[in-house]
Amino acid sequence: QLQLVESGGGLVQSGGSLKLSCAASGLSLDTYAIGWFRQAPGTEREGISCISNHRDETSYAESVKGRFTISRDSTTNTVYLQMNSLIPEDTAVYYCAADPARRWQCGRSEDLYVFWGRGTEVTVSS
Repeated sequence: QLQLVESGGGLVQSGGSLKLSCAASGLSLDTYAIGWFRQAPGTEREGISCISNHRDETSYAESVKGRFTISRDSTTNTVYLQMNSLIPEDTAVYYCAADPARRWQCGRSEDLYVFWGRGTEVTVSS
């Protein structure tokens, strides 16, 4: 059973940066597409980025494109989300999730994802 644990969240000022980690145990992350999602209070969960299990193709939501970067480190079995130029609208609980299907391109719909972490909270102050 794949287990995912997010870390790296916290409080940061607008314009600042954070790097989130999604560490896996139980199985190798290399065979999974990994997605990052976020959910702000009173809103639906939003898929913001993903990295495929086919040549590490990436995808980003328009809301984070150019500011966030997803990456995979096979040696540490971890997927990262580097978040730069943070704005208050980025405040949310951030989750990572794993999709075991082999796809040409990863998807940002939560319906594709089977394994989920418990989330890490990010707060961006203005």
